[in-house]
Amino acid sequence: MKGLRLYKSEKLCSRTAIDRLFALGRGLKAFPLRAVVRLEPKADAEAAPARFLITIPKKKHRKAVARVLLRRRVREAYRLHRRAALHPALEAAGVRADIAFVYLSDSPLSYAEIESRMTALLADIARLAAAYKPDDDAKDS
Repeated sequence: MKGLRLYKSEKLCSRTAIDRLFALGRGLKAFPLRAVVRLEPKADAEAAPARFLITIPKKKHRKAVARVLLRRRVREAYRLHRRAALHPALEAAGVRADIAFVYLSDSPLSYAEIESRMTALLADIARLAAAYKPDDDAKDS
């Protein structure tokens, strides 16, 4: 996979994987974003190093236009920074990550603010991956 494009294999779509992520994942926060992360040993060399999903609560942003705008901003920040900040750490640790980004703020923030918080979250996830031990997940399963 070359370039900055987001591929289908990088999107978290499986209902069971999403349920497992929210049940067993670890939460990280960089307001206005919260990330729920689940690391596991990488089994397939061809698989994407990280899969993600973005959720913008309807309770806080009633209009679909506002949710779509925020989802685009979060997705763009992730797309631009994942290769530099996240993927090298995941590859070095030999793990893959499932990540859910949840937007927490009641008001839409600018792209620059979302981008700076996204880079902070990706750096935190990279630190988690570097400290990951395979038995961390064994006790959860």
